[in-house]
Amino acid sequence: MNNKTLRPEEVVQQQLDAYNARDIDAFMAYWAEDAQYYEHPDTLLASGKAEIRERHIARFREPSLYGERVKRMALGSMVIEQEVVTRNFPQGRGKMDVIAIYEVEQGKILKAWFKVGPCELDEGAL
Repeated sequence: MNNKTLRPEEVVQQQLDAYNARDIDAFMAYWAEDAQYYEHPDTLLASGKAEIRERHIARFREPSLYGERVKRMALGSMVIEQEVVTRNFPQGRGKMDVIAIYEVEQGKILKAWFKVGPCELDEGAL
């Protein structure tokens, strides 16, 4: 897939679409080989495409997984998103507020930082 002609915000949107489709191959097409994935501000969670892929394989099996974009800002190679992410937790389905910051070059995500709020379980979750 040639992403080089995409604007950074288009790269981020298309990887979000692949995330919501739980399509690991399409999702990984938007990450650079040497991409770095952080818990904001500086805790490295995954380094390189293989580790990022491994991190998402189990998550993509969650039946309720969905990232809803609330807001997006883009400036040059940087894209910042506010999202609400729905996931399946051992205690039940829930939602989390997420701030995601992406650095995109030549159609690939080079670095991403995530600040995740507390999980709020859906009504009736155990």
